[in-house]
Amino acid sequence: MLKKIRLFRNTESEHNSVEKENSFMDKRMEELMDITARQDVSPNILPENYTQPLLFSTETEKKDFQDVLKEVQEYISANYSELITNQDMEDAKEQMKRYIYKYIVDEKIAVKGMEGQELIDTLYTEMAEYGFLTKYIFGKGIEEIDINSLQDIEVQYSDGRSVKLEEHFESPEHAINVIRRMLHVSGIVLDHASPAVLGHLSKNIRIAVMKTPLVDEDVGIVASIRIVNPQNMKKDDFVNSGTATEQMLDFLSNMIRYGISVCVAGATSSGKTTILGWLLTTIPNNKRIYTIENGSRELDLIRFEGGKVVNSVIHTITRDSENEKQKVDQIMLLDMALRFNPDIAVVGEMRGAEANAAQEAARTGIAVLTTIHANSCEATYRRMVSLCKRAVDMSDETLMGYVTEAYPIIVFCKQLENKQRKMMEIMECEILADGTRNYRTLFQYIITENRTDEEGKFIIEGYHEQTSSISQSLSKRLLENGMPLEMITRMKRREEKLE
Repeated sequence: MLKKIRLFRNTESEHNSVEKENSFMDKRMEELMDITARQDVSPNILPENYTQPLLFSTETEKKDFQDVLKEVQEYISANYSELITNQDMEDAKEQMKRYIYKYIVDEKIAVKGMEGQELIDTLYTEMAEYGFLTKYIFGKGIEEIDINSLQDIEVQYSDGRSVKLEEHFESPEHAINVIRRMLHVSGIVLDHASPAVLGHLSKNIRIAVMKTPLVDEDVGIVASIRIVNPQNMKKDDFVNSGTATEQMLDFLSNMIRYGISVCVAGATSSGKTTILGWLLTTIPNNKRIYTIENGSRELDLIRFEGGKVVNSVIHTITRDSENEKQKVDQIMLLDMALRFNPDIAVVGEMRGAEANAAQEAARTGIAVLTTIHANSCEATYRRMVSLCKRAVDMSDETLMGYVTEAYPIIVFCKQLENKQRKMMEIMECEILADGTRNYRTLFQYIITENRTDEEGKFIIEGYHEQTSSISQSLSKRLLENGMPLEMITRMKRREEKLE
């Protein structure tokens, strides 16, 4: 999404000033057109929709871009201090470029290595957008941009590639200013009072940032920009990439469809959110979905047919605020969820005390789909207990009983050394009659070989297999929730074959 510029016309005199300015520029461009006709100068160096050239003498001293950027910024600030971002003005981008153009022409500015059109576009991008990061933020196939320092920026692609950029920020101030423009969208301020913040650029782009004094001054800034598009993935994409088998994906889809809560676990960049997003696309239209996301909306589950909404989805977002009365957290939204009678409640990620509210909701009969950071299926339950204890003072054993009852199915995802994402395990926790627990691995990924080829590329070979089937108690629950007996029977036949 491109940022645009809003010109506040607070007084009649200000309005007249702008009109006068535009008239001047139009007259100036008419003069330049006449000169162009006489001098045969190429016109392809102006902002969009302009046909006049920037005229630079070959003797004009060429400046460094950063010096020009600073100069133009000072000009805009001094003469048009009320220009701020606004997405509503259709001509805002063009308007801003006209001001930049006027200054460049009047001052006869030339920049090393840049022609007129490129110069104007780059100045605009730096001042109103996000500099060289813009094309990566809105590029295809990019999942994450990691800024380790002002000169160390790395891009993570959806196919597992990790590429170090040759482009970089020119100074700590340059890095901070660009990130501040991103955070402005979500109303977040990055300063000495708040040197570590979380924000968003759009519904699917999350930003985590730290600056001095939390990082060294010469580093400038440390940031992680996450771009999440889970709905872009289809079942065949997972199967063809080796992430999971069709049988595994169908199994998880059916669990959610028939009211069984599922937690997807894994580390950062393991593919948790992508799996969660795809699972939600398989939910029938007659199932009511209530989503809870932290700060920004990444999920877009509403379906249209013939211009009409055909499914039932409520999307909610938390809201942070220094005013406790205005703050809305996941716990509050989970409490609201129970009043909206959902079939499926989605908690984007469990990171704190909301884990207790989520497990309580799951034990009321609502199917809860969520993600969590954990390093195995069994470890997921222990992680849940730790998070629940932030909200309640209960014994570990009591809470373990609650979370294993709440989430019968755990999925563990992992990004391997070769950057491939694998669904490593699907596990059921069976609670026996005496209260003990039996962890049943239903599916798993078996690694058969790790090696490095002649080019230094890491090779991992392996395969997915089903190791057991669902328990009798889960079969009974699925039958009660409406799963056809024939489907359950097929699952049991697979179990007999395995035995």
